[in-house]
Amino acid sequence: MKRRYTLAPEAARDLAEIWRYVKKESDQQTADRVESVICSKFAYIAEFPDAGHWRRDLTSADVRFFSVYSYLIVYLPESKPLEIASILHGSRDVATILSERR
Repeated sequence: MKRRYTLAPEAARDLAEIWRYVKKESDQQTADRVESVICSKFAYIAEFPDAGHWRRDLTSADVRFFSVYSYLIVYLPESKPLEIASILHGSRDVATILSERR
């Protein structure tokens, strides 16, 4: 089966950091569940790339945002396969992080 999305290296690191943080603050079962829910949204976004929204207040890049729990999945809607660029907690300085990454 052809992959419908890819994770940029930054997004893969973000996901691992989220898992570690949730495990530390809660437990492994909760960390696994949060990771699973986030990952399930990747396939959904790949099928419906217009599901997310633009956030011109955060970046002028051609990326969309999709919220899961308190996290923002940042992705390139026109890429084939769809590229997940970042997964960031909404309380972080998302604009600065994205400007440093791209």
